[in-house]
Amino acid sequence: MTRRTTPSDPRSAARLSVAPMMDWTDRHCRYLHRLLSARALLYTEMVTAPALVRGGAVHLLDFSPEEYPVALQLGGSDPDELAQAARLGEEAGYDEINLNVGCPSDRVQSGTFGAVLMRTPELVADCVAAMRAAVDVEVTVKCRIGVDDQEPEEVLPDFLSRVAAVGVERVQIHARKAWLQGLSPKENRDIPPLDYDLVVRMKQAFPDLHVSINGGIGSLDLAEDLLARGLDGVMIGRAAYHAPADILSAADRRIFDDAAGDAHPVTAVMQMLPYIEAHLAAGGKLAQVTRHMLGLFAGRPGARNWRRVLSEGAHRPGAGPELVERALAEVTGIAA
Repeated sequence: MTRRTTPSDPRSAARLSVAPMMDWTDRHCRYLHRLLSARALLYTEMVTAPALVRGGAVHLLDFSPEEYPVALQLGGSDPDELAQAARLGEEAGYDEINLNVGCPSDRVQSGTFGAVLMRTPELVADCVAAMRAAVDVEVTVKCRIGVDDQEPEEVLPDFLSRVAAVGVERVQIHARKAWLQGLSPKENRDIPPLDYDLVVRMKQAFPDLHVSINGGIGSLDLAEDLLARGLDGVMIGRAAYHAPADILSAADRRIFDDAAGDAHPVTAVMQMLPYIEAHLAAGGKLAQVTRHMLGLFAGRPGARNWRRVLSEGAHRPGAGPELVERALAEVTGIAA
């Protein structure tokens, strides 16, 4: 079990969160993001309940205490199995258990979970009720505004009513429809139009729900604007991954009114070096960590060379922290 080093308050941290993103927000990514923001809520990649319960893949729950506050996102559609998976997540030390009702990928649909569950809100309610009965930590839901030919103005209020009725107090709404046929997961992140106004209206209609908005948010300026419209939280995905320093370095000051100074990407790199050494000593590979660091200096002088050095060298046998130091010299101009 991962031991908490400081008390975590996921509800407060949810004022700004980094979205769960498949193949991206693994434990190495989250460790880096935590170095840039002490306050933002971090989410795991989606972990399927069958993998944990039937497959015994509890190693997928591993994380570092430094990541707190951190939430586990689960995928599934069987209430009993999700309850068991939620219990495993609580035992592992997560602050929150989140149910994925938003992912549109084919492999997720084939497992009858993700965005396809927007069609069966009564099943989602059953799943959430079972999860809440199994754990003491908060259970939340991440959803879309609708799927396919559904009318969001009709289905979203009904969906929120059903999950609120079984005790859900916090939701994250991706402000786009998901098209389960005809669009790829990537296209589903870009093509369906955003409807921020609808999410704001849902917050007004459900004032007791803590509502975070997700989808197309690429700056802290936009995050602040959305919070000013009465939303409780903003969840940022791709922008936080591709340019983490731009989103997270000033987040504690701007979003949480923290008096501490802004984080600096160079400092974060230096703090990553001991983590990298420990990962390599445990048998890991350098590229498993550095692939999440490529965007640290996005838009800054030397960023291209930083990415080139890491991309070309991290997969080579024996690559270690010295490669990261060499890449950093391309940004700082200081010889490694």
